[in-house]
Amino acid sequence: MRKLTFGMNVSLDGYIAAPGDDLGWGVSSDEQFQWWSDRVGATGLALYGRKLWETMSSHWPTADQQPGATPAQIEFAGRWRDMPKVVFSSKISTVDWNTRLVTGDAVTEITRLKAEDGDFMDISGATLAAAASRAGLIDEYVLVTAPVLVGGGTPFFTALDNWVNLTLVETRTFPGGVLMTRYETRR
Repeated sequence: MRKLTFGMNVSLDGYIAAPGDDLGWGVSSDEQFQWWSDRVGATGLALYGRKLWETMSSHWPTADQQPGATPAQIEFAGRWRDMPKVVFSSKISTVDWNTRLVTGDAVTEITRLKAEDGDFMDISGATLAAAASRAGLIDEYVLVTAPVLVGGGTPFFTALDNWVNLTLVETRTFPGGVLMTRYETRR
């Protein structure tokens, strides 16, 4: 059975994007960027909601070919293209870069994918992660918290039907006062 993790950059007041889907507050240090790249390299399957898929797929497939691309960006772009991905959406009709599109019920498909053998799955996108969280499917939450208050936007956590008890299993500090905390779901 695969483990399902939900990890994203988050503001101190709990948002993954500021109003207007502004991500400018979440600038990574080189060390933090490498940590994310290594995580992508270890991911067995990435699950994306449409909005985050559109953001990622508009940049990373060719980021390594852009003038001034750093070695870390080149590495991340290759890892991102190679990583198997599933996009959940009823609004788009095609996907590329080692990706499969699912237009049906996300919770049913994620449940099926979790039952398979393989490396961990990482879920990204607030709406998709909220559905998986409400269904009790997320095994681990990873918050990379920036020391900034954005005052609103897209929350990391959405309303739940029940409490989710967690156990802190790892912390790490990155330059600029960014703190990574990793929690496992207590079952």
